[in-house]
Amino acid sequence: MELSQRFVRKHLERIHPFTKACSLEATRRGQDLLGNVLAKTMRTNVNIVPVDHPKLSGNVEPCACFAIPHDELKRGVILYLHGGGYTCGDIEYAKGFGSVLASECGIRVLCLAYHLAPENPFPAALDDAVEAYRYLLSLGYLSSQIVLAGESAGGGLCFSLCLKLRQLDLPLPCSIIAISPWTDLTQSGESFIFNHDVDPSLCKETLDFYSKCYSQNPTDPLVSPLFGDVSGLPPSLIFAGKDEVLLDDSRRMHNKLVSSGCTSELVEAEGMWHAYVLYCIKERACDLDRINAFLNRFLSHERKLRWMRLDNAAKIYPAAKRRKWNNFFRLSATLCDEVDKTVLRNAMDVTMRRFPSIAVRLCRGAFWYYLEELSSAPEITDEKSWPLAHTPFESINECALRVIVYKNRIAVEFYHALTDGTGGMVFLKSLLAEYIEQKYGVEIPNECGVLDRLTQPQEEELEDSFSKNAGSVSVSRNASTAFKIHYTPERDDFRHLTTFILDSNAALAAAKSCGVSLTVYLTSAMLLALQRIQDEQTPDKRRQKPIRVVVPVNLRRLFPSRTLRNFVHVIMPEIDPRMGDYEFSEILTSVKHQLGLLVTKKNLCAMFTPNVNAERSPLLRVMPLFLKNIAMKLVYDTVGERTNCLNLSNLGDIKVPDAMRRYVTRFDFILGVQATKPNNCGVLSYNGKLYMNFIRNTVEPVLEFQFYQVLRELGLHVKVESNGAGNISDSN
Repeated sequence: MELSQRFVRKHLERIHPFTKACSLEATRRGQDLLGNVLAKTMRTNVNIVPVDHPKLSGNVEPCACFAIPHDELKRGVILYLHGGGYTCGDIEYAKGFGSVLASECGIRVLCLAYHLAPENPFPAALDDAVEAYRYLLSLGYLSSQIVLAGESAGGGLCFSLCLKLRQLDLPLPCSIIAISPWTDLTQSGESFIFNHDVDPSLCKETLDFYSKCYSQNPTDPLVSPLFGDVSGLPPSLIFAGKDEVLLDDSRRMHNKLVSSGCTSELVEAEGMWHAYVLYCIKERACDLDRINAFLNRFLSHERKLRWMRLDNAAKIYPAAKRRKWNNFFRLSATLCDEVDKTVLRNAMDVTMRRFPSIAVRLCRGAFWYYLEELSSAPEITDEKSWPLAHTPFESINECALRVIVYKNRIAVEFYHALTDGTGGMVFLKSLLAEYIEQKYGVEIPNECGVLDRLTQPQEEELEDSFSKNAGSVSVSRNASTAFKIHYTPERDDFRHLTTFILDSNAALAAAKSCGVSLTVYLTSAMLLALQRIQDEQTPDKRRQKPIRVVVPVNLRRLFPSRTLRNFVHVIMPEIDPRMGDYEFSEILTSVKHQLGLLVTKKNLCAMFTPNVNAERSPLLRVMPLFLKNIAMKLVYDTVGERTNCLNLSNLGDIKVPDAMRRYVTRFDFILGVQATKPNNCGVLSYNGKLYMNFIRNTVEPVLEFQFYQVLRELGLHVKVESNGAGNISDSN
């Protein structure tokens, strides 16, 4: 509804006596009456959505809500700070003009009702404004997509907020829209004199009262931004009525901004009063047009989605796909309480923007596959009957990761072309930190692999560290065919998950007593279990084959890299039973020396350099993608799964910040089955427990049973969990 200048002035003159009465009750009553007038401008073509945030929810200050237009034309958001002398106004009042901005400008508006004085004097309102601004950043908005807007005290608060953000080293918003801003709480402007009798809405006595309620130090730049250093502040659009007593606050603020090298535009409306823009006067419809033009000029356009090439190790995964197989792995965390999906969704909205190489979809180009950042977080899905259920390749083209919730467990399943276990764990920890902060209101420090979700990703995190660290010397990757367990496949492609839970200190002590690392100890036990299986399935030693276990090595420990993409290479310690049966002590010694020989910076560099050189080949570069896929699939089949029995991948001891530990009771790491081999094993330790997750798509639990027997013979107590029947029994 558009109001006429005459109608509004008439009502303001009726309310004016309330504003002159310098008592809290009278001024708040006057503000309520003013709100009744503003309610006539309330737009109905917007949706009002309460904010679900621990510090901005509820019906009392501070609280906030979004005004979302039905026709959302702009990508950014306005943070609207209402007026009322810091003593008056509530969320209903704020929604009035907030809905106008949303409707007329086609943009989301966050309406904030901050703490009011004198019950909550300075800096309460400013602190609430900072919290609201941080909240918008946490939702993934760039500072170049955030506009500050406010009238009267809220207009001054916009400038104070910018000064405070600069102190906190937070990025400044892209622009400010200030309507009759109160920038000088000492009331020193000359317009208090020459407009004393013509402003129908405000007077100096009322402002003096408001000022004393809000702060005892009105010259503080964070109270009166007119006295602050405004250099470097974003572009401003300032409106003022020529009849208002605060006219000089607008004029002097504008002049100071311009003299400080800032961009500022001042609109002085003839015959208008304090904060006249709020009333949407039909004679001044041009003001909303001016606001729209200002937004179009300074508000950042829609953020371009980042795209990037696959890293060197990732290129093999799309090429090696099968009709019923894609290479995924899972990381999960079990929490102390049932997962709140609404909070998790909000946490995902924040976290996904921080990981543009993980929150992606896989796209097909003419010569290579590539990754494109998702425009929004994927939907949360429910758990299926088994982990790492097959995903059609077409689904990876839409989203290459899955977030799955089951009771108090959050799981993330990653397509292996995105990242490795280390990068995936950084993502999961950061997501958990954001979730815990939002749900419980605790602060989780950015340490132990938890990244600050509000910072921009670093280029080092997105690099292809294989290409960066490749050398000039290559070694052969040829290996003979390894033993393959005979098995009966599950008809419905069911995945059996069997988890061995051990005391990690006991396992470490056992390894240390043998003079080896835990990875060497577990790999040796696995080789012994596989030797026994081959002896049962192929008793004739002459027909037996070498036994190899793939052990991924985190190259970040040897090369200077902070990448969150794939940066592991595999080694394959082996035994050859054709030479005779191996005792466990023999296997330990052999594996220890094999790893000692192979896990060096020079050797690993020479092992992954051939892959990088092949990628750089001019012929391969111009080869169409379908031919590349044929060639790479042939390579995968030749030097990939054929040469080993299974993967045993150990992520090591998982550390989290102390403030986070009480909320996370367990972590798990699960590898998907291989394309042609039925078993895999993911290992990690957390909070004194060692978790070994065996996955298989076979009927018989042959490997799990033999490995369990080996561990018991070594004196280790094992607890066993399973998602299906036909597995070995629990043992404590």
